[in-house]
Amino acid sequence: MFASINVTPLVDITLVLLVIMMVAAPLIVASPSIKVALPKAATADESQKTTLALTMERREAGGYKLYTNGHETDEGAMRTTVATLVKKEPDVQATIAADRGIPYGDVMHIVDTVKALGVSRFALNTEAGP
Repeated sequence: MFASINVTPLVDITLVLLVIMMVAAPLIVASPSIKVALPKAATADESQKTTLALTMERREAGGYKLYTNGHETDEGAMRTTVATLVKKEPDVQATIAADRGIPYGDVMHIVDTVKALGVSRFALNTEAGP
């Protein structure tokens, strides 16, 4: 007689874990930590790789919160982070995502600050749509 191991329970458990991962993965990836209402643009490109992510979230009381790579920061700390990244990688690209309710002048101030610190490649983040 041949002794063999029954692998059916192992296969069952593996398939259940695979289904759980397939269901959970889109929920983890698709939910950004900072919610901003981006302006829409018909030519929006969602496939950009970014080294530096700057996010401007509108406050209800007015003004905005600034995030650098997902961490809440102020403008001084953002300047330090950008300057450090430019020294390490001179060809760094910054993507600026600003809530559509933030005044244009505030967004341009951040763009100007980033350019003054040596970032020559930057993009403004938008949502796809008309």
